[in-house]
Amino acid sequence: QVQLVESGGGLVQAGGSVSLSCAVSFNIVTINDMAWYRQAPGKQRELVASITWGGTPHYADSVKGRFAISRDNGKNTVWLQMNSLQPEDTAVYYCFARIVPRTFAPESEYWGQGTQVTVSS
Repeated sequence: QVQLVESGGGLVQAGGSVSLSCAVSFNIVTINDMAWYRQAPGKQRELVASITWGGTPHYADSVKGRFAISRDNGKNTVWLQMNSLQPEDTAVYYCFARIVPRTFAPESEYWGQGTQVTVSS
């Protein structure tokens, strides 16, 4: 069964940095787009950053210049480096991937379990 296993997160002071990682724990055919979303209390889940199989990133305006997404296709892993963190970055961060799990299977969407990032002022 395909699982997205996240690690990282925690409590950090404003201006600090945190790195998140997400590994796909299953032998799969292809991982297409990967992304990080976040959801703050009382707010809708929003896209933070995404990256194509070829490595082209896309960022939400609110994190441009502060966050960096990267991936290693050989390791089926995506990372999110978060710098200059602010209290408004506090949220549960979710890993997301579009995956073809087996030969001839359709592409499906998968989510990680979420990891808390709390930025104190």
